[in-house]
Amino acid sequence: MVPTAPADRLDAFRALDDRRGRPGSRLIEALAEARAGTADQPADWAPAVAAGIGLPAAAGLGPASYYADLAAPHGRRHVRVCAATACFAAQAGRHLTEVEHELGVTVDTAPLGGETSVQAVRCLGYCYAGPAALDGDTPCTGPTLAGQLAGREPPRAPEIWAADDTGDPVLLGNVVAGEPVWRVWPQVVTAGTPGDVQQEVAVSGLRGRGGAGFRVAAKWEAADRAPGTVVVANGDEGDPGSYADRLLMEAEPERVLEGLALACFACAARRGVILVRSEYPRALARMRETVAQAYDDGHFGPSVHGTDIALDVEVVEGAGSYVAGEETALIASLEGDRGCARPRPPYPTQRGLWDAPTVVNNVETLASVPWIIAHGGEAYARRGARDETGTKLVCLSERFARPGAYEVELGTPLLRIVTELGGGLKDGSELAALQVGGPLGGFLGPDALDVPLTTADLAARGAALGHAGLVAFDRRVAPEEVLRHIWQFAAAESCGACSPCRVGSRRGLELASVDTPPGPEWERLGRVLAEASLCAFGRRIPPAVHSLARAYGDRLAGWQP
Repeated sequence: MVPTAPADRLDAFRALDDRRGRPGSRLIEALAEARAGTADQPADWAPAVAAGIGLPAAAGLGPASYYADLAAPHGRRHVRVCAATACFAAQAGRHLTEVEHELGVTVDTAPLGGETSVQAVRCLGYCYAGPAALDGDTPCTGPTLAGQLAGREPPRAPEIWAADDTGDPVLLGNVVAGEPVWRVWPQVVTAGTPGDVQQEVAVSGLRGRGGAGFRVAAKWEAADRAPGTVVVANGDEGDPGSYADRLLMEAEPERVLEGLALACFACAARRGVILVRSEYPRALARMRETVAQAYDDGHFGPSVHGTDIALDVEVVEGAGSYVAGEETALIASLEGDRGCARPRPPYPTQRGLWDAPTVVNNVETLASVPWIIAHGGEAYARRGARDETGTKLVCLSERFARPGAYEVELGTPLLRIVTELGGGLKDGSELAALQVGGPLGGFLGPDALDVPLTTADLAARGAALGHAGLVAFDRRVAPEEVLRHIWQFAAAESCGACSPCRVGSRRGLELASVDTPPGPEWERLGRVLAEASLCAFGRRIPPAVHSLARAYGDRLAGWQP
């Protein structure tokens, strides 16, 4: 049973922060500035940062020791190397060792002389060209990654290949057809009503594209257009294997912002916030540039297009945490707290950011809204599957012959996506397992791909839609290595808010690191994780492991249910 808490529970730090003018909203940024260029432990510098903005030492030490970007030592040159699933699949994880050897630096340790530091991160959004790294903010990708970082070869970072498979793109209109932007918002804000926008989205059947698949109109309605409502665009795309949000924020930022504006209008919100993960520096810059231009063009501001509608939008940088993509953890991070999941109720639409009603929609979700308003909810509802309407960006990893982001209608056969759009695996390699929907989504064997791309159909096969990232594993990677990789991710990214996940993920890694199948102990651990974890992160670990065992069959028999 998931624990709940009363709506009037007291958070002492939050209450203190609120009384002092909410300096916590500036805390993460201040901590990031202090961390840059120092290899010292957070205890040496974080308390002073907190004190400098009027908060107690613990308020700074908590997030500084929690977020990966703040906890990792930083040298004068800081290199972030992707250790996530797609980059792991590209070379079975060997690239990390190669980078350490070339740079003479051990991952996640204090650099000698404060010169070069190397941090292992989990997804940089270059899943189509991995393995990948960011040297400062300069991307390097591909099989010669170590040589690029050593300076023997120039940095290589190809653009995302994007294509439309629908004939009428909802999300990629500017990318594939050069469609003009900002066509809907000026008309709606001057001549439409919030109820009109709400109604069209309700008729469309649009569901959230961040993984949970909750009906968007129902979430908007739950906020009840209450005074002080805030809409948050969640650009903390953490699922390794997906780079859809990165693509949209870099190549279709106006579409994302127009969707945010329409959502704010429908919810009577005067404030919008866009959280962009720190691992996406180019997307962060593009969103900031586009927001500034939107103010200049009258799309945002105290009197939008001459109306009495006010809308202020800000862009906030994340600090490196997978779980902080969950909406309550994301809200905690925006308040300057550790990005841990909070008990529900109350739900964010009742009490979210600084206790204001808060609607959190992922970037791809918001990017769908302009098309829906322009063409009508019924037109959108006719697309996709019967109960899961519309289109979805599907991201194919580096192992495919044609990796890239494809806009497809929901319900498209997964087998067609893999074999026709992706062209199968490169170099004639044989598919061993396909991960669908992120590290805690699920795995399918090569003989189980005859399934429509919908949440319901994938769930029936033990997988999940998630962000719809597809990571292919060929037979060069042993199934035992894939299993350990999944548990390593779980143990590293557990927020630690609940003991079933915090302790269980570490115990699972221990079990996966020995040669003997765990048998009954795994069954007990799986039940505890699935039934007692606070949020979906811990609850999804057992199904993901079960699906991996099914995909590989007898080779992982001890991990099957």
